[in-house]
Amino acid sequence: MDVLTDNFSTFGDGFLGTVELTVYASLLALALGFVMASFRVAPVGSLRVFGAVWVAVLRNTPLTLLFFAVLLGLPRFGLVLPFEVFAVLALGCYTSAFICEALRSGINTVPTGQGEAARSLGMTFSQTLSGVVLPQAFRSVISPVGSTLIALAKNSAIAGAFSVTELLGTYKTLNELGYSIIWTFVWIALGYLIITLAISAVFNILEKRWGVAR
Repeated sequence: MDVLTDNFSTFGDGFLGTVELTVYASLLALALGFVMASFRVAPVGSLRVFGAVWVAVLRNTPLTLLFFAVLLGLPRFGLVLPFEVFAVLALGCYTSAFICEALRSGINTVPTGQGEAARSLGMTFSQTLSGVVLPQAFRSVISPVGSTLIALAKNSAIAGAFSVTELLGTYKTLNELGYSIIWTFVWIALGYLIITLAISAVFNILEKRWGVAR
């Protein structure tokens, strides 16, 4: 118990760092996921290819390798940003591939007749997708998207190895101070549990309000 009371501010900084990283990376992942899902079903061949390549590359690249590529590779091309921003980019882009595929599976559940009806009313592809198809697709995949963002929160632990302030990174500091490894990990695990349960609760509420009855 002493490890928490003696180092509450350290745990607090790590917890807030993980929350911020999760929130910003989730927003980026959702935005990119919606865009890439739109590309995957677009009538323009080049967009479909771009979306397919994006998903194939990111889904099949280890996240740790992607962190190395972003945090250590981009500065070599003159892009110098705080490590926290690079971590958000790595996590957000990686997770967007999974969000994209979840949304695409949801798009496939929307009856084609609805898209045809929208186009018969003079709506463009973009209007049909954003106003008719994607809202229904998201409703059908709320649970998978929530699970993906929970995985993102847990994957944020990798950022601690790259000098980003987050929850798991507090272990190194406290270990050097001689505190119990077991209790340190217990409190770190509890912090991640709080975050993931909060995400789960939010998506349970969304599913009850907007989810498609099965």
